[in-house]
Amino acid sequence: MSIIDPLLQPFTLRGLTLPNRVLMAPMTRYRSPLGVPTAEVASYYARRAATGLGAILTEGVALPHYAAADHPDIPRIDGVEVLSGWRQVVDAVHAAGGRILPQLWHQGPMWNVEYAGTGTGKPMRPSGIWGPPDGTISFRPEGRDESLSPVPAMTDSEIADVIAAYALAARNAVALGVDGIAIHGAHGYLIDAFLWDYTNRRDDLWGGDAARRAAFGVAVVKAIRAEIGEDLPIVLRFSQFKMQDYRAMLADTPDALGALLGPLADAGVDLFDASQRYFDTPIFEGSPLNLAGWAKKLTGKASMTVGGVALDKARGSARHIDASQQSVNNLPLLVERFERGEFDLVAVGRAILNDPDWFTKAMRDEPFLPFDPANLERLA
Repeated sequence: MSIIDPLLQPFTLRGLTLPNRVLMAPMTRYRSPLGVPTAEVASYYARRAATGLGAILTEGVALPHYAAADHPDIPRIDGVEVLSGWRQVVDAVHAAGGRILPQLWHQGPMWNVEYAGTGTGKPMRPSGIWGPPDGTISFRPEGRDESLSPVPAMTDSEIADVIAAYALAARNAVALGVDGIAIHGAHGYLIDAFLWDYTNRRDDLWGGDAARRAAFGVAVVKAIRAEIGEDLPIVLRFSQFKMQDYRAMLADTPDALGALLGPLADAGVDLFDASQRYFDTPIFEGSPLNLAGWAKKLTGKASMTVGGVALDKARGSARHIDASQQSVNNLPLLVERFERGEFDLVAVGRAILNDPDWFTKAMRDEPFLPFDPANLERLA
């Protein structure tokens, strides 16, 4: 018996059966030159798949749209060379016995903020607004200062183009043989910018009450479903906090959160990937439930928790990583909440990036590799 034995039971999402409840979380790495996944990227994912993880959720993958991703080394999913690289990744993960779901990503308001300088044209913002001028951020302050000036709001034509780009990305992914589709709808990026009332002040089809602020995400989910069919699952990541402000709240009450997530569930989301900084943090006053717990309770859909699993994060800072963090074994607390039925799946991020054999060690109750930020620069 190991601490995580309760997590080692299978779980089915549509036509995909996972051998256990522990997945690798998406983590951006900037290791795909000019958007092309390399043999090293294939090795990186295959090595972790070989440990027996339930599935791999890839780093954010840029849509075929000019403002989807700003860094030249973020992987894309269009073009002959790019798709050939992804074929190598998917085949390597499958050969290692794993399952892989690419996370489709459009940076929206955050385009050219953290990394400035690629591409021309305006960033995609629902109402032209980037975010608050005084938010708690983890990136260079100059990026915020340069982004605060409003730009023209997205037009209906631009919205349609981006939805079509999601559909094309999903079509390309399915042709590669992936096991499902993940969507990045969190952290202040494009879908989240439509959900968030601070950045979505539209008074048309795409903004207003919660249902209309969810309409863009709903359209994306439906477009992807039309491309991938009924057998493959769709995973949607969402969050309360934003890159524009770590103190921001997507919803102040359970009812407000349910009003946003309900239409997305009805549109065809199979699993809500609830991103928070620490999995054990209650979201709303008066309840111990974390974000994944509320997603499951409000929608009846499966949910996955992520945030600080096996990592002691500095709680007073907005920074993702600093030298003070340590590897810890907080798995008993995680399993306790799982066994209460709070959530269905668990995603582990930096602990697996730091230690490729983390899942094997967790199953054997072995000590984890000490956390070292330098390990996050490893190629494989």
